[in-house]
Amino acid sequence: MKAKRLISVLMLIPLLFAAAWPASASAKNERTITDESIYDLLVDRFNNGDGRNDGNADAQDPEAFNGGDFVGISLRLQHILDMGFTAVSIGPVFKTASYDGSEVLDYTKLEDHFGTEEDFKDMLDELHDKDIRVIADFPLAGVSKDHVWKDKLPWTAGDGATIDWNADDADVQRVLREAMTDFVKKYDLDGIRLTKTDQYDPAVLDGFIGALKKASPDLYVLSGEETEAAVDAQPNDSEMEALRQTFVKVSPDSKPMDQFSADGRGDLIQFDKLTGPRFTHAIVEERMFPPTRWKVAVTALFTLPGIPVMPYGTEIAVNGQKAPESHPLFNFKTDMELKDLIGNLNQLRNESKTLRTGDFKMLHNKDGYLVYKIWDDEETWIAAVNNTDKTQTYELDPSEIGSKKRLRGLLDSDQIVETEDGKYHVVMDRELAELYLVKEDKGFNIPYLIASIMVYVLFLGFLWAVWRKGRAARKARSIK
Repeated sequence: MKAKRLISVLMLIPLLFAAAWPASASAKNERTITDESIYDLLVDRFNNGDGRNDGNADAQDPEAFNGGDFVGISLRLQHILDMGFTAVSIGPVFKTASYDGSEVLDYTKLEDHFGTEEDFKDMLDELHDKDIRVIADFPLAGVSKDHVWKDKLPWTAGDGATIDWNADDADVQRVLREAMTDFVKKYDLDGIRLTKTDQYDPAVLDGFIGALKKASPDLYVLSGEETEAAVDAQPNDSEMEALRQTFVKVSPDSKPMDQFSADGRGDLIQFDKLTGPRFTHAIVEERMFPPTRWKVAVTALFTLPGIPVMPYGTEIAVNGQKAPESHPLFNFKTDMELKDLIGNLNQLRNESKTLRTGDFKMLHNKDGYLVYKIWDDEETWIAAVNNTDKTQTYELDPSEIGSKKRLRGLLDSDQIVETEDGKYHVVMDRELAELYLVKEDKGFNIPYLIASIMVYVLFLGFLWAVWRKGRAARKARSIK
């Protein structure tokens, strides 16, 4: 038994070497909104985990409730973990007349189709146990015409069968503030996204934010639209349009990407918004191949400055120009070509504070070939994204990263060293991307070589031990 235990311990040594190469990206610090990457879903369209709350749900009717619920999110938690997301946005969860939760009927009750209060709390506990934060929406307009407050508060007609509260009315502001603070006090939420905020003065929104922060000091308060209010994060529409324009087709005019800077670390960036057309729809309109487009696009999404937001279904390239076509019930049996890449990028981002919060410089941007640097006092990264129809080369000057460095690719295992002309040649095949960690070039990687040798030595030792044990057993049998 001692021999077996010794062999087991020795077999772990190469794994320890591998874990230490490279070293941990950076020390863990207290998380802020800029550290998060957000998976954005709709409860009804993600996963049906409990048929007892289906009621009149019909998975074949795109306009109806399809059966997704809080239990379904819990049951598919591993799917979210596999992709490395640190936060999940679950949309509005109040009693509603619409599957997407936007047509609120009552801010004080949860939607029966989604589950019970106990189901909701259990889901929150399970996500928190895995260190995933949960953000819910609070719609400020576009509620149902049958809302329980309709006869008590002033309103105007909204789109379709909805109404909008009179945003300037003091009573409206008071009851909304009370409703949202009661919601975060009752449930252990990590964030609230205020949506449909356009009619509200920034000062009014700041009053909401102050009340929410008082009720839950560590709460993230996000906005669904651009605003001058003091939210923790909001969309950057200009940057998101630049992303879509640059990656929707090959060899585009990518000049708008020059607007990205470290100042945008607190901005929400995404290709899709669940309230608009899917990026895949735009790709198909351009007669491009969605998986290839998405592979270069998600590399940019998780490495550019900003808080990446990815709607459910991106991993299977969901199509659709508008709801409900753009909100299908998730098909977990579909081939998920992007899932592993998203997971790898998120893992790198989660492990490196530099990637999340470091300084940023666009080194090269021409016709879809982007090379940029992310750095701080701890690390330097180089990202190369070639969204063109040809192999591209960029001569990286040592003044940017120093001499005698090795650029180690972590997506496709590419390696770049300084050449005789004193440059680092970043060569990238068409429609591919790579993320390089800049390290000292010390020639042979001694820890890796030692680990490799030990693997062979221990394997041969294991075979020898098995052979010796077998020989002893045969000898014992022959004596008997």
